Amino acid sequence: MKLLMHICCSNCSIYPLEVLMMKGVDVKGLWFNPNIHPFTEYTQRLDSLRKLEKIWGLDVEYIDAYPLDAFLTSIVGKGNERCSVCYATRLEKTAETAKMMNVSGFTTSLLASPYQKFDMIIAIGNEIGRRHGVPFYYEDLRQGWNISRGLAAEFGLYRQKYCGCIYSEMERYRKKAVL
Repeated sequence: MKLLMHICCSNCSIYPLEVLMMKGVDVKGLWFNPNIHPFTEYTQRLDSLRKLEKIWGLDVEYIDAYPLDAFLTSIVGKGNERCSVCYATRLEKTAETAKMMNVSGFTTSLLASPYQKFDMIIAIGNEIGRRHGVPFYYEDLRQGWNISRGLAAEFGLYRQKYCGCIYSEMERYRKKAVL
């Protein structure tokens, strides 16, 4: 089986990649993250994935576009629903790319983070997969979060402090400022 895995960041991808490769799955990565803000954060995460790619000899496709205006327009005024738009944006591009590559299915490293909305990701992935005729593969990999964090530190990878969008950055640092 060959899967295209949307990779949100190097840290979240480590454990899922390990699990899938141990199962004999041929995994190709896809970098497409127009949600990450600011641009300096985007480049740090991109560079970190490129570093992991070299360390492990990964096969990664990069859609290194930064359509910030389009992304912000899509989430403005969505409040707590912004995450569903963000997930759908990235999974839509992943499913389209998976279909063009004629692979068995697609997945995302977002499923490995205990900070993401797991059930929402699965529902969106399944719906997008049905529309594109490419199955969405999911597995609960959150138990490997600390393994990923440990290996990321060992490899010297950049470890981000918030999900990615400007709103998650604000929420992260607002909490810190209030304490």
